Amino acid sequence: MKISMKKYLKMLALVAFFGSLNACTKFVDYNPQEEFKTTDQDYLKSESDYRTMEISCYTPLQWINQVVPIGDIATDNSVAGGENASDVIPLQQIDDYTTTPVNGQLTEIWQSAYEGVNRANYLIQYKATNPAGDKIDFAGKDALYGEVNFLRAYYYFTLVKMFGDVPLFTDKRLSLTDSKSLKRAPKADVYKQIEADLTAAIAVLPPSQIQKGRITKHAAQALLGKVYLYQNKFDAAATMLDNVINANAFSLVQNFGNIFLLSGENGSESVFEIQYSNASPYYNWGGATRGQGNYAIQQCGIRGLSGTSDYAPGWSTNLPTKDLANAYAAGDQRKNVTVLDIDAYKTANPQFNISYQVAPYKNTGLYNQKYLPRKGQTSGQVELNYLNNFRIIRYSDVLLMAAEAFTKGTTANETKAKTYLNLVRRRAFLDNAHDITSTGTALYDAILAERRLELAMEGERFFDLVRTGKAASVLGANFKVGKHEVFPIPQTEVEISGLTQNPGY
Repeated sequence: MKISMKKYLKMLALVAFFGSLNACTKFVDYNPQEEFKTTDQDYLKSESDYRTMEISCYTPLQWINQVVPIGDIATDNSVAGGENASDVIPLQQIDDYTTTPVNGQLTEIWQSAYEGVNRANYLIQYKATNPAGDKIDFAGKDALYGEVNFLRAYYYFTLVKMFGDVPLFTDKRLSLTDSKSLKRAPKADVYKQIEADLTAAIAVLPPSQIQKGRITKHAAQALLGKVYLYQNKFDAAATMLDNVINANAFSLVQNFGNIFLLSGENGSESVFEIQYSNASPYYNWGGATRGQGNYAIQQCGIRGLSGTSDYAPGWSTNLPTKDLANAYAAGDQRKNVTVLDIDAYKTANPQFNISYQVAPYKNTGLYNQKYLPRKGQTSGQVELNYLNNFRIIRYSDVLLMAAEAFTKGTTANETKAKTYLNLVRRRAFLDNAHDITSTGTALYDAILAERRLELAMEGERFFDLVRTGKAASVLGANFKVGKHEVFPIPQTEVEISGLTQNPGY
């Protein structure tokens, strides 16, 4: 869903005046409307108000774009790169396992995700009646709230997988006073709320939406299956993910590379995508991740690139490793779609006068082909307005999650697991000669290896390694068990809200 700037600005106005309301209620005889001041009682008076404010619940999805590069930079898939050791220090910390609680990227993710929670909570708070006490009903209201429940679940899932135990609040929009009394809820309680929100969403959401990018029933089922998998609830995950597969609503795109083109957005393999736009150019360097455009695209571009009609230059951040490139077997079409060897590209295109600057720091010679900035796909302040959607849950991801769940379930169904796994491999190699026939532990390991190859540079690797208990053995001595499974709570939240810090930070 391409969120219009008109609606975006209206949403920002709502946020601005909501923050000024806390002191008004103690003056029982005071009506701010008498002084022509806008209050929350002026909103949610019509279906249009509800739908406008629902769009504001989607917007912070665009702001948490750094979760994707972090999910690979923290692993053997990629390095932070950049101009030098002092460039993009928050990502350098994550790459080097020297992360501190003073980390701008982590703080932005925390604040943006909770902004999403707050917006969802406000609508949920007034589901039955609006702030004035009026009951507003309209066709599709239940489905609208299904989207809101999904979004709140997604924000909390982002928080819990990044930070572990986190503050949990669901009954209302958080005030400044409330924030000072927050406590971290056990991870199990946060997951319980996520499951409840997604279950509620599944009950009311349609299987498809006219407007691309809106949440569907299948997206909620897929996310719930993933949430179960993160908790090792394999039987529940297998059942839920099979619901998505058996719906016959999705299919694998034959040409893997087409998925990541502009023409491939919201395609037959798309279960859930975060939508980005450049329709209303953004210029605010002070809030680089807060526009409608995808800031992460500029980050991974080739520094100083010129002479090609394909790609635009970028900042040589989030560079794929040789280890990742070497993990692909001969004939796997995913390799050249995932990593771009810039020297090989230049050699293969002598008709162009291609020039570029070798990545100054941690150069691997490789670039993130899935999300390289492309010419003609930005506007305004070009670095801030790339319109590339992030493919958050693809059908191949659902197949591989289901394969894993059926392998690890109480009563394993390895036949079904291999069927799903090999559907992904047959697309990768364009034949069935590379089918996996293993059983037991070897089959499980093959599924996890396939997840790396299929989803590389899409932000899944770190979280897969942590949830499967393989992070320490794969990532080596820098990964400290009992510490690095989660990231530090931002220092500002520790100081303002008195939150406890994660161990080791």
